Parts: sequence; structure tokens; C-alpha cells
Amino acid sequence: MNRLYVAQPVSAGLLLSYKCTSRCKHCMYACSPRWKADWISQANAEKVLGRLAGSIKPSPHGPTGIGVNTGLHFTGGEPFLNFDLLLRVTTIAHELGIPSTFAETNCFWCTDDDTTRARMAQLRDAGLDGILISVNPFILEEIPFERTKRAVRIGTEVFESNALVYQAFFYSQFLDFGIRGKLGFREYLELAPHSLRFVELLPMGRAVYELQDLYAGYPARQFFGSSCSTDLTRPWHVHIDNYCNYMPGFCGGISLGDARDLDGLLGGIDLGRRPILRALVTDLRYLYDLARSDYAYEERHQGYISRCHLCIDLRRHLALKTDQFQELRPAELYQHLKDSL
Repeated sequence: MNRLYVAQPVSAGLLLSYKCTSRCKHCMYACSPRWKADWISQANAEKVLGRLAGSIKPSPHGPTGIGVNTGLHFTGGEPFLNFDLLLRVTTIAHELGIPSTFAETNCFWCTDDDTTRARMAQLRDAGLDGILISVNPFILEEIPFERTKRAVRIGTEVFESNALVYQAFFYSQFLDFGIRGKLGFREYLELAPHSLRFVELLPMGRAVYELQDLYAGYPARQFFGSSCSTDLTRPWHVHIDNYCNYMPGFCGGISLGDARDLDGLLGGIDLGRRPILRALVTDLRYLYDLARSDYAYEERHQGYISRCHLCIDLRRHLALKTDQFQELRPAELYQHLKDSL
């Protein structure tokens, strides 16, 4: 296989920055307050959104409806850290006619009713179709639950059915528990020790380091023979970061190329110049062998909880050893995966 062909994206997320108010244990993109903001420039946002404008498909509920895996979302990091930029990119996307747009938030900024209502109304009036309110035990460690409840209440007033709560299971559970303020993750597990098995929690990104004690570990050979070809080429829920890296799906730290040159990227990626990608679309063992033989990688004695765990641990080792692999971008992501462990 000499070239990797990526499908035209039908849904996408634009990361305005990796900087966030929180350092969530499950974050796939290793976001935290320690990142430099490095907000995407308006010029780059216009270029990227212009490339996406012709391919993003609307939600099944129509061009003004929203869904978690459809349309276009603005994310991070925490996009509301730079509200003026969020407002500008919303306007740009609306003028380009991109359907089913929404913004994700951890609700840190929802400190009072007036501010919350005013900002949501501004975004709605600028053309944003909806808002996604993130609710889970990891955010609850950092954000008082009262702010989340305010966002849900006012978001429903402003965006009606286009105020999505993700994940609704946790929101209902926190209400039932009568949560006030914040709650540590270990305290949450004492209250609800079996709840995580009922919700979507992807074993990748920072989660494989922070939550590995919740899962069984397996030797690397358990995942040999795995190809990530489908994950790397899928057209839905791709992400483009503030450095214009085109990232497949939830694979933080893998850049398929520059999203400003989307046509060139879709024309095929030369795997002769991308040895990490070549290994991943062939057999994960090849990446393991490369890291072991050329960069002194040592297998984790605790094992790996998923093939994504093995993949990101190998990639992290390589990214911290050398900057020669262009597909391991942004390099800072690998530094922040374990920045407080």
C-alpha cells in the first residue's frame, strides 16, 4: 500500500485551541490549562471552513438540527475561553451555509443567568444552530454542577431541542444524587461504582493512563494484527485543530496533513513519507517493532487496555524521542498526556 486515500469529510469538529479550564481524565486530546492558547487565526479558520463548506452534511433532523456525529461543531479545549473568536467562526460558518452547527462546552463560564443567556443568544443570532453541554464525572471534578444545570436550563430556552446534553445518563444521575458543587472522581466511584459500564467511555487519549486501573491489561502481542485503516480514513466526526492538522476521528496526535489543502490531502497521502501511518494501516506490530528496534521502546509491564492504548503509548514514546515524524502532530499533545502523573 503506497498511498492512503481519505474520504471527503461529512461531519467535523474545529478545535479553536487545546487550552481548557480543566484537565479531564478521559480527554482524547490531552487538553488542559497548561497548553498555550494558540487560538486558530481568523484567516486559517476561514480557509478551513471554506474547504469544508461543500462537504459537511446536515443532521437527519435537517440543516438546522444537530447531532453529536453530524454537521460541524466548534470545540477545544474550551471554545468559550475565547468567546469573540467563537462568535466570529460561527458567523463565518453561517455565511458559508454550513449546516447543523453547534458548540461544545464544559459550562465553566455559566456563572449567572444573564451572562449565560446573553452569550447563547448572541451565538444563536450569529447563526449557531445549537449547543452541546458536556456532562460527566471528569468535568464534575472541576466545574460546579450548578453551572451545568444553568446551561441546560437556559440552553433549552435559547436553542430548544438543539440543546444537547452529553451524556444525559450522567446528568440524570447527578440530579438524582442531589450533587452540589464539585465531586472528585474517586468519590463518584464510591457513589456509583458500576455506572461507567453503561456509558460511552473510549479507552484512548489520556484515559488510558489515568483510568487504566479500571481495566484489565494485556500484552502488546494481544493487539498485533490490528489495522487502523478504517479509523484513519472514515469521513465522519473528523477533527481539525488550531494548527490546521487534519485528524482522523478521535485519534488525537495524528495529523493526516494540512486541512487548508484539503483537496491535496484527499488526493492521497504518500505513505513512503509517513512511516507511522504506513504501520498503522498495515499492522500495529510494525509500529511496535519500529519503536523497539530504533528508539528503545520498552513494553509496559502493566500491559495495555486497548489497541488505542498501545498505539498512543508507542506514538508518545516516538514523539518525545524525535521530531522526524510529520504525522505526530501537534508534538505538544504527547507532552500533555501525562503532564501531572
